[in-house]
Amino acid sequence: MSGGGRWLIVLLVLGLTACAGSNPPRKRYFPPIHGQFYRVRPGDTLYSIARRSGHRYRDLARWNHIRPPYTIYVGQVLRLKPRPTIEKKTVKKVRRRKIPSRHPKKNGKKNLKIFFRWPLRGVIVRNFTQTGRKGIDIAAAPGTPVRAAASGKVVYSGNGLVGYGNLVIIKHGETYLSAYGNNRRLRVREGQRVKSGQTIAEVGTGSDGRAVLHFEIRRNGDPVDPLRYLPKR
Repeated sequence: MSGGGRWLIVLLVLGLTACAGSNPPRKRYFPPIHGQFYRVRPGDTLYSIARRSGHRYRDLARWNHIRPPYTIYVGQVLRLKPRPTIEKKTVKKVRRRKIPSRHPKKNGKKNLKIFFRWPLRGVIVRNFTQTGRKGIDIAAAPGTPVRAAASGKVVYSGNGLVGYGNLVIIKHGETYLSAYGNNRRLRVREGQRVKSGQTIAEVGTGSDGRAVLHFEIRRNGDPVDPLRYLPKR
């Protein structure tokens, strides 16, 4: 195509554009929106939907969790009415009931129905942090009686768990367990009921050759720091 032909096409395009721009475009008619939900269509904005539905755009944004700059997408379903207030009250009540049981106070003993006692007298040679957040180690002479920290039922008595030696585990209600490891002799059997302070084992030696009792308290299966639950010395 020659240069003159190309210019002619350009002029024709510009002329058509100018003609089209000389007449103001017709205003599109957007019918009112009714109902509880609306699916976004091409050309919609949050502001136009709010105007057609008779709401404030900020209310629509709040009901649909839309943040500034209030971007919406084609096909998105918007709520045009707030959620029932009854549902909100119900959710609050459920949360208030659950929070206390999931988040105990800093002092764990205040929420306990079970009161733990020391399993023996001795020096703590490794605290909760030093054991990798798995209980504490209490040094004592070999053969020192190990006593149940609280009343409960023996759910394990044996040496099948690696790293614990001769081990006793006592269940206290539905929430707590106490564990006693590194014993040289076990004095209770599985299924046996024991009382707080009852002798359940004798101190033995750990993997490092020291005479220690490894003691744990577990809440819902997870180890907790025993010092938060034992009486202060």
